[in-house]
Amino acid sequence: MILDNIPKLIGVRIKELRAATNLSQESFAHKIGMARTYFAEVETGKRNVSIINLAKIINGLEVSLEEFFNSELFV
Repeated sequence: MILDNIPKLIGVRIKELRAATNLSQESFAHKIGMARTYFAEVETGKRNVSIINLAKIINGLEVSLEEFFNSELFV
């Protein structure tokens, strides 16, 4: 069931988009004002991300909410 995998799928999508920025986890987390350890746990799907923090991440990735979720991961 997709609901069981949402944190992991969100993390995979964040990693895909962050990789396109050529920033490390540490550099990206610093850019958006987030602790690297927290960001790493979100990106690896080990932590549920709040809507507020997901918005910070999406803004830092410079994509829209629609672009973020427009992925085969979420079908």
